[in-house]
Amino acid sequence: MVTLEDIEIAQKAWGDGIVAIASAHSSGDDFVSIARNHVDTLYAYQTSTVLFKPTLAAVEQFRPDFESALSYFVASNNACPEDKGFAIKGWTNVRFENSDVIVKDDSAIAMGNYFFTSPEGDEVKVEYTFGYIPDSEGRLRIQLHHSSMPAEGD
Repeated sequence: MVTLEDIEIAQKAWGDGIVAIASAHSSGDDFVSIARNHVDTLYAYQTSTVLFKPTLAAVEQFRPDFESALSYFVASNNACPEDKGFAIKGWTNVRFENSDVIVKDDSAIAMGNYFFTSPEGDEVKVEYTFGYIPDSEGRLRIQLHHSSMPAEGD
């Protein structure tokens, strides 16, 4: 059974991973290896189809495989030439605010906003929906990731 605590742990790991990638990039460390680990350990690419629609993808909107997901985060492999490396923008913190969560037996869906803190201390709000399934060790993996910028008001 998936629990709300499992989801919060998975969300923290995802946010911490983005910050670790950004930090490694800023300090000249091996950010690509950290990003590979991020995708490898947090997404379900090894065991399932993954539906991934990143925030800033326009030409190649969907990322059905590991290499295209990695490209979105660090733009290191030219899998999707439009990518600039979302995770290497210097983010210093990521926090999730779930609007709601649906838990059903061995899967869960969370929807809400997540906030990325820039190096200047500004927060960027992004809307998300993440779907989770457990791996063979019971850790949640992302099977669905859709995110977008909020609509602009009038």
